[in-house]
Amino acid sequence: MPHDHALHDAGPGRLAPKEARRITGQATAFSVSVATILVVTKLAAWWMSGSVAILASLADSALDLVASLITFFAIRFAAEPADREHRFGHGKAEAFASFLQSLFVALSAGLLLREAWQHYVEPREITNGGWAIGVMVLSIVLTAGLIWFQTRAVKKTGSVAVAGDRAHYTADLASNLAVIAGVAAATFLALPVADPIVGAAVALWLFWSAWQVARGALDHLLDRELPDAERAKIQAIAEDDDRIIDVHQLRTRAAGPLIHIQLHMGLDPKLTLEAAHEIVVAAERRLQAEYPAADIIIHPDPHGKAEPHGLAFLQAEKDDEAVKDA
Repeated sequence: MPHDHALHDAGPGRLAPKEARRITGQATAFSVSVATILVVTKLAAWWMSGSVAILASLADSALDLVASLITFFAIRFAAEPADREHRFGHGKAEAFASFLQSLFVALSAGLLLREAWQHYVEPREITNGGWAIGVMVLSIVLTAGLIWFQTRAVKKTGSVAVAGDRAHYTADLASNLAVIAGVAAATFLALPVADPIVGAAVALWLFWSAWQVARGALDHLLDRELPDAERAKIQAIAEDDDRIIDVHQLRTRAAGPLIHIQLHMGLDPKLTLEAAHEIVVAAERRLQAEYPAADIIIHPDPHGKAEPHGLAFLQAEKDDEAVKDA
């Protein structure tokens, strides 16, 4: 049965680099704008209220602004075409920016946890609580809008950098709700201890968020394979030709808006070089139609007569030896 090559789900490699850059560029510009507004408004709210929960949220937004600026420039660098010094392109700049984001968030969480402890030991009265709550409501509205926009961008591009930025703001959304609860409890229920407790909860949430972002970035930096479902789809597209005997040693990785696909293709040993080349080019075109931003390398093998070679073969040998030893 012919394989359906229609584009149903977006992700890495599914958009041309220029289009991916346009979408991710809009998302990061929006992120920088929102972060700037939140920093200014939360600074004013903290100045009026003295709330540690507001301070926690302010510090988080300030670091988000720095991280968003890094992502803003990294997205553009990652979309630059390959050059003499970077033959595989610059896509990993996205993952590097995402990893830096995780470090910023972890640092922010540590500082906020310390501040919360100091305010827990020496509770301070919250002033102008109503204004503080109003600022946090504004923060929630802006953050929710940004997350919606970022989610659309991630679905279309699979950008790990935008996904990392979105993780920050998703954590912010939850923490902003918690901050409102803490400030309200301290202001209207005369429970000043609630404020530092909420600040500490925000810090713990940020630690978890930092770990999630770092793990996703490291997957890209360490060339983790694409998901099994994506690999199966790539193999099905590559094999969609009756002249192909098998496809093996498939290797994939993502790098920003790009993906890299390498595979070996078993063909009839009696084929001429020209005929084999025609089959390989046809497979490349099928894959390119589904993954416009893919860098594809296909090695044709004479089926049954090819000498084992390549790193994938060496790894397979090691795996077989390990199974025998067990």
